[in-house]
Amino acid sequence: MSNRRNLYLYHKKDPEMLSKAENLYDLAERYGFTIVKEPRDANIITSIGGDGTFLQAVRKTGFRDDCLYAGISTGSNLSMYCDFQIEDTSKMIEAASSTSDQQQIEVRRYPVIEVRVDGQTTFECLNEFSLRSAIIKTLVVDVFIDELHFETFRGDGLIVATPTGSTAYNKSVSGSIVDPLLPCMQVSEIASVNNNRYRTLGASFILSNDRNLTLKVASDGNDHPTMGMDNEALSIRHVERVDIKLSEKRIKTIKLKDNSFWEKVKRTFL
Repeated sequence: MSNRRNLYLYHKKDPEMLSKAENLYDLAERYGFTIVKEPRDANIITSIGGDGTFLQAVRKTGFRDDCLYAGISTGSNLSMYCDFQIEDTSKMIEAASSTSDQQQIEVRRYPVIEVRVDGQTTFECLNEFSLRSAIIKTLVVDVFIDELHFETFRGDGLIVATPTGSTAYNKSVSGSIVDPLLPCMQVSEIASVNNNRYRTLGASFILSNDRNLTLKVASDGNDHPTMGMDNEALSIRHVERVDIKLSEKRIKTIKLKDNSFWEKVKRTFL
């Protein structure tokens, strides 16, 4: 990180968090980093909080692929996106002091999905995009893969997850955990109804980075679904068509060499 010295710290502004972050500001300046007030001026963006804060940091700073992101956890455990703990400054010092020869840290590249709603507004997601019924009624969605009508889904909703998002909401509906080295997206069902009229695969499936996924919402009185992107809800109401593909962007994050994705999965779930 010797050639990246402009640092933006993303965190809540309440007194408790400001007190926790104060030491990090001092530490950054002590090791030659310049604290910038605007994320556009930074080449390192660091979140202080948890995975939710990290996702917000990436979203609020525009999914930049020309800078490094890092996550600092304020909890007792590390999380999927946070490689550092706020109390363990030794790891931060190690990362701040490392050179290309020492290779104490690595850069991890995470895939991002691109979501386009009704051919107008485009959003990006690092974790997952979800389409869910907003009322007590099942949602009917025609699922297309590269213009091929694949299935007609009826149920509570669908989740389209990135590899890193595969361990969160996607896993809770029996989706698979996917290695983030694979540039792909996973589609999982939420409480699908299978009968003589509606028939779905009944299992999650994975699409490569060359595939395009289209979800067409049936106009049967439930065409105002809830749409979620990572940990935010979209304010768009009426929805007819959602086009999803893997973005060319890759979010670059700072990774400690002894804290791989699979080590995180083992620590979190096993």
